[in-house]
Amino acid sequence: MSENAMRIDLDLPGRPQDHRVVVAMSGGVDSSLVAALVKQAGYDVVGVTLQLYDHGEASHRPGACCAGRDIRDARRVAETLGIPHYVLDMEERFRDAVIEGFADSYLAGETPVPCVACNQTVKFSDLLETARDLGATALATGHYVSTRGTPSGRGLFRPADAERDQSYFLFATTRAQLDFVRFPLGEIPKSETRRLARDLGLVVADKPDSQDICFVPTGRYAEMIERLRPGAAEPGEIVHTDGRVLGRHRGIIHFTIGQRRGLGLSIGEPLYVVSLDPESRRVVVGPREALVTRRVPLRDVNWIGDGTLEEAAAAGLEIHARVRSTRDPAPALLHIEDGAVFVDLVGGESGVAPGQACVLYEGPEPRARVLGGGFIARGPHTMNASPEAARSPVPPQDQAAPGSPTLQTSGLHGLRLAG
Repeated sequence: MSENAMRIDLDLPGRPQDHRVVVAMSGGVDSSLVAALVKQAGYDVVGVTLQLYDHGEASHRPGACCAGRDIRDARRVAETLGIPHYVLDMEERFRDAVIEGFADSYLAGETPVPCVACNQTVKFSDLLETARDLGATALATGHYVSTRGTPSGRGLFRPADAERDQSYFLFATTRAQLDFVRFPLGEIPKSETRRLARDLGLVVADKPDSQDICFVPTGRYAEMIERLRPGAAEPGEIVHTDGRVLGRHRGIIHFTIGQRRGLGLSIGEPLYVVSLDPESRRVVVGPREALVTRRVPLRDVNWIGDGTLEEAAAAGLEIHARVRSTRDPAPALLHIEDGAVFVDLVGGESGVAPGQACVLYEGPEPRARVLGGGFIARGPHTMNASPEAARSPVPPQDQAAPGSPTLQTSGLHGLRLAG
């Protein structure tokens, strides 16, 4: 390996060679570099790649992820590094935990964030348990976030490179999971990742990053939902916020909150989709100012800050909140009222819709601590015409080498030695 490669410390006690580390290898440059750096640091490395679906179209499409090509690329990197590599067949689990929920959420007029669901279930639950079964001390991934010690245990932090920040998709990671998972790329920019990968001779050094939701490689979400739920997209009315019925539509899955073009309406004023009502099958449209909201109700809140959520919210904790992955954290206040959790956005936001994540931070700067977050709930502040925007889903990722340790795989459901 190159002498110029950076050295990493996974903050594990004792000598690196005494620790087995499983690296989640997606076949991209980020996780491949992590495997190389962890190996170079002296840890006993095992690569595991998740097979999430069999998508012929995605297998050869540049910018897609988790397809057949990615498994082959991960295998090639593992062979280069001289580490064992396994493929974990998670197709059924991924479909049940992520794809089905995505379709149901969309039909409910919500904004699905499937990358969060995947991290919650497949990656940081099932894969983490597989790592433990393989005798690992830690699971390392190529996400651009960091963890380090805090008064309440290991905390999650934004990375040094804010443009690559993936903390939005990891807010649901639990304290126990943070104790086990390591993120070696949290302190370096993407450009440095590619330079290091080239220096190390990794074949994926210049491979394009994944761009789309992995199981919708074409980006045409409505078509996929219609295949999964035939007949579920029912027609309905297009209604103005003032109550006027302006037209008809083919199904709410064909609209996104904040959408202006393609409404098929012409009434002499610019109109935007401001809410989607699955019960009445109505698409509500209105002026731009109807897209702003200030209070956001949350469900399924995960708190990983100091103390408890109740203690933090008792006096209206000053925080920064992020309602879309492409936005910077903005000033907000955290409240609990009658057992319900709310975030008040000080300056208001136009990118808010039920089903999206609202992630909470100590501050807006790079390396700021992630306090947790939740999913935006459907309620009086998100059901009416004024507080919603932008419903488009948030995208977003063998043979054991000679001399590698022999792994006991009995009882590891779905795990196979790649070849």
